[in-house]
Amino acid sequence: MFEGCRRARSLWGGVRLEVAGESSPVVLHSFTQLDPDLPPLESSTQEIGEELEDGVIYSISLRKVQLHHTANKGQRWLGQFENESALNLYETCKVRTIKAGTLEKLVEYLVSAFKGNDSTYVTIFLCTYRAFATTKQVLDLLLNRYGKLHVQTNGDHARHVVDERMELKNTISSILGAWLDQYSEDFRKPPDFACLKQLISYVRHNIPGSDLERRARILLAQFQQQEQSETEAEAVDHGGCTFQLVEENGVGDGKSDFLSFSPEMVAEQFTLMDAELFKKVVPYHCLGCIWSQRDKKGKEHLAPTIRATVSQFNSVANCVIATCLGDRTLKPQQRAKVVERWIEVARECRILKNFSSLRAILSALQCNAVHRLKKTWDEVLRESFRTFHELSEIFSDENNHSLSRELLIKP
Repeated sequence: MFEGCRRARSLWGGVRLEVAGESSPVVLHSFTQLDPDLPPLESSTQEIGEELEDGVIYSISLRKVQLHHTANKGQRWLGQFENESALNLYETCKVRTIKAGTLEKLVEYLVSAFKGNDSTYVTIFLCTYRAFATTKQVLDLLLNRYGKLHVQTNGDHARHVVDERMELKNTISSILGAWLDQYSEDFRKPPDFACLKQLISYVRHNIPGSDLERRARILLAQFQQQEQSETEAEAVDHGGCTFQLVEENGVGDGKSDFLSFSPEMVAEQFTLMDAELFKKVVPYHCLGCIWSQRDKKGKEHLAPTIRATVSQFNSVANCVIATCLGDRTLKPQQRAKVVERWIEVARECRILKNFSSLRAILSALQCNAVHRLKKTWDEVLRESFRTFHELSEIFSDENNHSLSRELLIKP
């Protein structure tokens, strides 16, 4: 008898240990063991079709929503419910989600989505609209559609109208605020920054003295300061690698210069340069619908932050090739020392988790011009050669590059 009580108490103690790390106390009330032979549980949302209305295509789905029960926190804590089945009551709601439409309708739906707590639509639209519209087009439609928030009203419905206007004003302010915070680069259009100034003018007229106006003005000042600083930097910045290795005529004396740098320092310099570029990457520049248009006529300006990282990658790869092949007088033993040094730099990049420069170095060492130097590779130390192969395995395409993706997300 007492033996069974001890066993039950130890089980509950184990449960408490499992949840001890939670921010609030939790008691396990019940659980259901899943049978692996049974099909998985159905999704709470089921699409049933589409609807066309006023030039907009809506996706129609049925969604299960759990009903609120009357049990208070104390009852839930003690596991006491008047009707335990009330916990499992659901109702099915019909949900319309916009799927496609004209630009005007998509912009108009921003307000409806925000009011309906559909933040997903707002996020997706702000992330992808550049594939089919410009910042000015969207801003014009939004501000023109809701351009008059100050309206004098009289009569019995005055208060109701004022409340609606206030709600609309807060909604527009929230949408514009999210746009500024998440995609401020959209408004960086030097030298006049027309879209940002248009937004400031709208906010000053409709929401004077607001936090949004203050943030927009600060952003404009930052853009203007950055534009001035970059203009001054262009006069002295020549770009390229940290060190110059080969003269323009192709005859280089950079072998000794390169070997005089420690692998740690070279890797650290590459990492600093890469970090500066990757911190500036704008997420939507990575979208396929944006990046795929980069080579089209008139689209050369697209995804500048991604182009900068690609240029840096190519610069590192060219730097490796130049040091290995620039001096034609080098003997295989001497050239092998250069290859070994680059392998050491690659290893240091791996330690620093700089996978961009790491892959650039490995790609350069694997290119035909370097890879075919059989006598040089024969002189490379076995330990260095083994390290080279181990590092190359990181970027194996096996299992959809699972190893490199796993290493990227590791802390």
